Amino acid sequence: MKFGAFYEHQVPKPWVDGDEQRVFAEAMEQGEYLDKIGVHAFWLVEHHFLEEYSHSSAPEIFLAALSQRTKNIRLGHGIMHTPPSINHPARVAERISTLDILSGGRVEFGTGEGSAAAELDAFGIHPDNKRAEWEEGLRVALRCMSETPFTGFAGEHVSMPPRNVVPKPLQKPHPPVWVACTRRDTIHLAAQKGIGALSFAFFDPEEAKAWVEDYYATLAEEAVPIGDTVNANLACVTGFMCHPDEAEAVRRGAEGSNFLGYSLGHYYVFGHHKPGDTDIWADYQERRKGAGYDPEAVQLAAKNEDRLGAKVVEAGTEGLRGALGTPAQVRDFFQRYEDIGVDMLILSSAAGRNKHEHVMESYELIAKDILPEFIERDERLEREKQRRLEPIIEAAMARKPASDHPPMDPDYRIPAYPRQSAGDDETGKFNRWLDDYRDKIITGEDVAKRLA
Repeated sequence: MKFGAFYEHQVPKPWVDGDEQRVFAEAMEQGEYLDKIGVHAFWLVEHHFLEEYSHSSAPEIFLAALSQRTKNIRLGHGIMHTPPSINHPARVAERISTLDILSGGRVEFGTGEGSAAAELDAFGIHPDNKRAEWEEGLRVALRCMSETPFTGFAGEHVSMPPRNVVPKPLQKPHPPVWVACTRRDTIHLAAQKGIGALSFAFFDPEEAKAWVEDYYATLAEEAVPIGDTVNANLACVTGFMCHPDEAEAVRRGAEGSNFLGYSLGHYYVFGHHKPGDTDIWADYQERRKGAGYDPEAVQLAAKNEDRLGAKVVEAGTEGLRGALGTPAQVRDFFQRYEDIGVDMLILSSAAGRNKHEHVMESYELIAKDILPEFIERDERLEREKQRRLEPIIEAAMARKPASDHPPMDPDYRIPAYPRQSAGDDETGKFNRWLDDYRDKIITGEDVAKRLA
């Protein structure tokens, strides 16, 4: 099992000047350290207008900066919105390819459709159409990366004529593709499309067993890859904070982990948000027990729990627990995910008002006592997995229809605007003038006055 780290760039209120800069700088320092200790991937979201919950609206810029300060860690979009109403597929292909080149081929292309009204409504996306927009935008973006030239597409949500989209990614035919999953049916869809499942939901390892089994069974029986390669992986996210004293680990991490869940719920489920005015952190402090996000519940239940779980319940309230505990407890929690076949466990520590120094200390603890044994096992398990999946992936690729890459019209050309206008000149005089203009440039003549 590999490990990743999950980042939202949360900035809870009340805000003071420099808060966003501090959050970005701390995440950058953490990313550099994660690279050094062998964490496989740094996952960064893309969100728009979700103040406090996520100030990461241009993740490709942050990841590009991180690419120049790291050597090995994979750079994950967790996720990039692929509905064309938010990101045109050609622009998606250009940004992903550029980052892949800058990073030396380290991009993980996580995708998603979005679910928050604050985002979808702002970009004119009806909730009923978001799945179709995601799929159409993703399909075109992948073709833009792999086709030379892209041969064109006319769909319901995006139309684009033939163009050669440059640059092309370093990873061929394109970086590994993932989709964000919060429900089991989306994990099933990921397997059907031959892409990785980023299950951004909090559930115990034993619950994940059914998800893993369904994913790999569906991959073997039904997968028709949306791209030109199969990314057979299922990842889970969990809250994380480690300390030699269990109570201290919970004290340091529970409030932030639960604010992540509460602020997500505010935008996606129960909130009434007034842009620039609503104070989610203050609302969380006031309402958290009634809403079911109670750090005190985590602390109380921790006294009686012998095994870590994704959630804990005490006196009718619940809170997110995850991997908040001692090194021994955290190792056991990680091991349970590995045992049931999860391919990557993504750790979420930089949440709410969790302190940078506490996050760093947590990673230092597992770097010394836990990560090395998982990394060593993963090398062997990954080889075994690839051998096992080879015939499954071969069969999936054989099901991909040739029509996914339609042929290019051999007569297609893109005339410059003046050439288009010259086509209306029956005398041919304008075309001859343009030919003369071209020939004068070849000889080195300054043609600026001609244009004037």
